[in-house]
Amino acid sequence: MIKKFIDKLLGKPATAGGKKGNPLGQRVEVPAEVHGINPDLLDDRAVKVVKTLTDAGFEAYIVGGAVRDLLLGLRPKDFDVATNATPEQVKGLFRRAFIIGRRFRIVHVVYGRGREHEVIEVSTFRALPTESEAVQGNEKTAKGALDGKSHAVDASGRVLRDNVWGPQVEDAARRDYTVNAMYYDPQRRLVVDYHGGLADAKAKLLRMIGDPETRYREDPVRIIRAVRFAAKLGFAVEAKTLAPIRSSAALLANVPASRLFDEMIKLLQTGHSLASLEQLKKLGLARGVFPVLDAMLTPEGDLPAGTRGEFIRQAFEDTDRRVADGRGVSPSFMLACMLWHEVLDRWTQTRAAGEAPVPALSQAIDGVFDARIGDISGRGKLAADMREIWMMQTRFERRSGSGVFSLVEQPRYRAGFDFLRLRADVGEVDPALADWWEDFALGSDDDRQALLADARASQQRGPRAVRAPRAAASSQGASSTPDTDGDGGAPDDGEIDADGASPARKRRRRRRKPAGAGGGNAGGAPAGGSSGE
Repeated sequence: MIKKFIDKLLGKPATAGGKKGNPLGQRVEVPAEVHGINPDLLDDRAVKVVKTLTDAGFEAYIVGGAVRDLLLGLRPKDFDVATNATPEQVKGLFRRAFIIGRRFRIVHVVYGRGREHEVIEVSTFRALPTESEAVQGNEKTAKGALDGKSHAVDASGRVLRDNVWGPQVEDAARRDYTVNAMYYDPQRRLVVDYHGGLADAKAKLLRMIGDPETRYREDPVRIIRAVRFAAKLGFAVEAKTLAPIRSSAALLANVPASRLFDEMIKLLQTGHSLASLEQLKKLGLARGVFPVLDAMLTPEGDLPAGTRGEFIRQAFEDTDRRVADGRGVSPSFMLACMLWHEVLDRWTQTRAAGEAPVPALSQAIDGVFDARIGDISGRGKLAADMREIWMMQTRFERRSGSGVFSLVEQPRYRAGFDFLRLRADVGEVDPALADWWEDFALGSDDDRQALLADARASQQRGPRAVRAPRAAASSQGASSTPDTDGDGGAPDDGEIDADGASPARKRRRRRRKPAGAGGGNAGGAPAGGSSGE
C-alpha cells in the first residue's frame, strides 16, 4: 500500500497512457516537498497572469515546457499558461492581449514595450475530439473548407484545426510528451500530473502520450521536438516513442515550410546545436527534411571536412556559448554561416558565365534564398540581414577611400565583422585583414589615418597574387570572396593563391572592445550587431 501511494504521488502510471483502461490518465497533485520547484525561478508576470485568471473565477496554471524545466532546476526561457477561460474571456481581462492563430487559437498577453517586452502565451484547455472533419488539401489550399470548423484533419490525419475546448484532464491527454503535460499552480505550489510526467522528468525519459504513430500523424513536428528535447535536455527517447520516427519522417513533407523552418531555428538555438545535428543523423533526419541542412551537410549527414566544416562548427560553438551565457543569438547570422559556401559556389558559377561581380553576387544570394529558405513568413528581415552580412565581405577587401569610414558606421557592421573574424579564424582569409578592421573600428582618428597609410603602402609594394581561373574554380577552392570591383588591381590580404590555400596565418592580435561591445562571434554587439532584433 505504501509503495502504491508513493508511486501515485510521483505520478508513476500503471501503463504508458495512464491507468489501464483510462487513456486520460489519473490526476495526481504533487506537493512542494515532493516536486521541489524553486519559486525563485518563476516569472513574476506569468504568476500575475495566473492570479488574474483565478481571481476572475477561472482555473489557471503554468503549463508545458516551463514546468518541465522548473522540475529540472532550470530557469525557463518562456512561460505558458493554460486555463479553462475561452480566448475571448482571457482577452477581456488584460489591457494588452491579442488573440492569434487559426490552427490553435491562443492569447498573447503582452507586458512592456520594445526590446524589453515579454509575451505570456495563454491557451484554453482543449478537448479530445469526438469527431474530426477531413478536408482535402492543407492550410493554404483548403482555407475555404476550414472556415467555421473547430476540429479538422487532412488526408494523412494531420490536425489543421483544434479549437474544441474541454476539461483539464482531456487537455493533458492532447499534449505530446508526458514531461510536457504537467500543470503548476504557483499560488498553491502544486504540480498536477496525469501521465507520469514527474517520474519521466526525473528519469530523463521522453515518452509519448498515447499511440506514438497516431500522434506523429496528428502533428509530424513532434518528431523534430523529440530530437530537440533529446539534444537539449539529454533525455533518452523511450523505445515505443522512438520506433515509428523513421517511418513517420515522410509526414514532415506535409508541414508548412514556415513552421518547419521555425522548428529548425529552435532546434539549432537550444544551446546544443552540434548535439542536435548528431541526433538528426542518428534518427536518419539530417538530410531531406530541412533544405538549409541539405546545403550544409554531406550526403552522409556530416559536416564537410576541412575549412568549410570547421567554419560551421565554430559558428555553432559560438552560438551555443552565447545561449549558455544567456546572451541573444541571431537567426540571420547563423543562417548566413550555414549557407555561405553555397553562395560562394553559385557566385563563382555566375561570374564564370560572364556576369559582373556585384550583380553575380546578388543573383547567387537570390538563388540560395529561393532554393533553401523559400517563401516563408519573416523572410524579408532575415534576407535583408543575411544579404548585408554577405555583401559586406567584399567591402572588407577594399581598405582605401571614404568607404572604410562609412562601412564601420553601418548598423550591421558588427555582424559583418564577426563573420569576417570567423572566416579568418578558420583560415579562409588572412587573419591580418580581420585584425586591420578591428583596429580601424576601435582606433582614434590618428590611428585610422596610420592604418590607411599602411594599407596603401602594403598594396604598392606587395607582389600580385596569382588568381585562380574563374571558370575553373572548384567549390572547395571558392572559399575566398572574388574581387567585386573587377579592376584587376593589386589584391588585398584576404585573397587566395591559385592553389586555393590561404596565406600563412599571422598571430591574431586581440584589442579591447569598446564598453558593451560584446564578443565578436555568432551573436551580437552594439549598434546593430548580430544579436537578434
